[in-house]
Amino acid sequence: METKKGNHHHSNHNHDALIQTLLDCAKACENCAQASLEEDDVTMMAHCIELDRDCADICFQGARYLLRDAEISHKYLMVCEEMCRLCAEECGKHSHDHCKKCAESCRKCAEECHKHHGEAALK
Repeated sequence: METKKGNHHHSNHNHDALIQTLLDCAKACENCAQASLEEDDVTMMAHCIELDRDCADICFQGARYLLRDAEISHKYLMVCEEMCRLCAEECGKHSHDHCKKCAESCRKCAEECHKHHGEAALK
């Protein structure tokens, strides 16, 4: 039985490094959200927590799409990139160590996503 998988423009690409970057970013975002909940002024951290959770969800989904070689995976990386940039910008406003680590991980992930979704952006 013939499968459609071979027709994907990204089939046979090794996405292991990108998948790991997405998972690392999701972990950093989850850690940041959890640590932010323990800060003295949680209200000040509310937007950061929201973006952390959204970014973690989006990165986890991006990794799942790449793992299953989904047709939408490369286009979805544009969403990952945008979300990571938003999260990095917000976390970059805070001096907490967990925010600094999260912002760094999000910036790295955004760059890696950008490198991989090139062709999809043109379609």
